[in-house]
Amino acid sequence: MACIEQGLVEGPLELLPGCIHLIKTSNKISYFRGTWRSKRAFTRFMRKELVFIIVLVISGAPCLTAQTIDSANRSGWSNHFQLTVINQIHSGFKTAYSGANSLSDSVEPAATSVTTTLFLGRRLWKGAAIYANPEVSGGRGLSYSVGVAGALNGETYRIGNPEPVLSLSRAYFQQTFPLGHTDYEDVTDKLNQVAERLPTHRITITAGKYAMADFYDVNTYNHDPRSAFLNWSLMSNGAWDYPADTKGYTEGLIVEWHTPAWAIRLSSVAVPVVANHPKMEYVFGKAHSETAEFERDMKIGTHPGVIRLLFSYTASRAPSYKAGLQALQTGDATLLNVISGNAEGGSYGGNKTGIGLNMEQELTDNIGAFARVGWNDGQHASWAFTEIDQTAHVGLSFKGTPWWRSDDVVGVAAVVNGISAEHRSFLKAGGYGFIIGDGTLNYGHESIVETYYNARLYSHVYFTFDYQMVTNPGYNRDRHGPVSVFAFRGHIEY
Repeated sequence: MACIEQGLVEGPLELLPGCIHLIKTSNKISYFRGTWRSKRAFTRFMRKELVFIIVLVISGAPCLTAQTIDSANRSGWSNHFQLTVINQIHSGFKTAYSGANSLSDSVEPAATSVTTTLFLGRRLWKGAAIYANPEVSGGRGLSYSVGVAGALNGETYRIGNPEPVLSLSRAYFQQTFPLGHTDYEDVTDKLNQVAERLPTHRITITAGKYAMADFYDVNTYNHDPRSAFLNWSLMSNGAWDYPADTKGYTEGLIVEWHTPAWAIRLSSVAVPVVANHPKMEYVFGKAHSETAEFERDMKIGTHPGVIRLLFSYTASRAPSYKAGLQALQTGDATLLNVISGNAEGGSYGGNKTGIGLNMEQELTDNIGAFARVGWNDGQHASWAFTEIDQTAHVGLSFKGTPWWRSDDVVGVAAVVNGISAEHRSFLKAGGYGFIIGDGTLNYGHESIVETYYNARLYSHVYFTFDYQMVTNPGYNRDRHGPVSVFAFRGHIEY
């Protein structure tokens, strides 16, 4: 097992022999914006990453093998591992002008991202478990993940160190309580889930550090950039400015009520102090975010489907776009730096409400359909996820069974993103958010089409080819494009 020393466990901790033990000693995150200084620097980055992966896999093999052989074991431990490498490049395109947050209009050097994660879980007592996910991440996105509201790689972030950095992405406690005279169902060991018998009618409480997307807005066909679509506005509802640090995590409490046919989730969590940055805060009545979701199973004939309705409310230090317009007129650089994510917000009062609809439906044994629609009021600056105030997307997922590749998947989807009138006015006047801004704006909806082929090469090894076409990146018709984005993804999971 891997033990992460994070002040979560006191006293002796049982460890399995033959497994690695990682000690996290710092939460410090470095920041970097620039380019690789030389091929030698990039080579050093990849060498460090590969050495870590090799040591991780070899040292942790007894743990991973034991779980792979008996995925339904009741040992009380859960151990899994993933490695994802994504390499992207985009075409050049004609533009009338560029700004500080513009997608480069020329062909950039290929951008590479790498993440490796251990998913560790331990059952404590009946219905209770604790989970921890130590993760190494490095690399960068195209144009450092700016210039497109529907950013191009869900495994990269706007800020961060391109060198491999070890962090504790998740660390949370979970307790389940049965309700009434309930039946029970077997749940096998999987990512952040120990094998156990769960009551079909239950209340589940989760407390600690996690990603909101682990619990909300889930979709079978398009929710994980490590196996499906890469674009930010396809892997989640782009208009849900969901509370998270720059890597997608927050701290707080989630309460879920599950029945065989439906579920309800309620949560209250921390929000960033600086737009899209690691530092988080929870101040009662001033800085917090609440999310509620209702989930209902449905069927078309014998084919299952799910519909999810999400409501969100966030209070933060985000300034209004009206205040941003005034700051542009008066030259208030302090407030403008807050909106662009380069300074800490001073005053509270940045309230934002939103709603999202998420649907998935199996059409045949080999074809699934999905769609999302989202809206937020767009009055205050985007603060956590990305700069989208309205979004809609639809897509299809195909299993490879008809061509004798049952574990392969093909996906195709289209998304249209928009922003509020206040947001448009701010960008047109020369304002910058934390992810888009060209210095002015000739507004048009940002549209993205993405397709991928994910092939299972071996039992635990996958390779994906991905293509995206972006029109009006950053909502700007003067930078219409279209831009073609090509990607290769390698993925290993145990």
